[in-house]
Amino acid sequence: MQHHPRSFYAIFIVLTLATQALVSSAANAQTAFKIGFVDPVRLIEQAPQGGNALAKLEDEFRSRDEELKVQHSEIQEMEAELEKNILVMDATSAQARQRDIENHKRRLARSQQEAREDYNLRRNEELAKLQALVREVIVEIARAGGFDLVVEQAVYVSDAINITDLVLERLAELP
Repeated sequence: MQHHPRSFYAIFIVLTLATQALVSSAANAQTAFKIGFVDPVRLIEQAPQGGNALAKLEDEFRSRDEELKVQHSEIQEMEAELEKNILVMDATSAQARQRDIENHKRRLARSQQEAREDYNLRRNEELAKLQALVREVIVEIARAGGFDLVVEQAVYVSDAINITDLVLERLAELP
């Protein structure tokens, strides 16, 4: 079987044209995609709902914080009283008073730790709610705007695809 140089040339040309057509169609397909970018840190920090949630948390934990401050003041008063009267007290009374103060300090430390844990738990719950709301708004904007892809992390983002401000505007419109 003998091959003609013209048949190889014809096959080469057909393959070259097919490759160019594929590359061209892939490039055209890429330009048809609509891509957006959001800055999740900025959204969480600047969303009005975040400030509202923080204020709500502060109100929720204010009385507990006040109670802890009162306990701390009481311990300081007990220490000051012991320091003032230690010279006129017998050793057994002074030691008992010191143990009582140490017990109060331990209880206060446990209460402060529990308050921090409770606060962090509630803060995480509120943050999860906010993140879910932000995601809903992003999806709503993406669908309404005909976006094919919205990303949260990138090495470089042009202002043309950054929709963070749009999401913040939409969040500001929500109750």
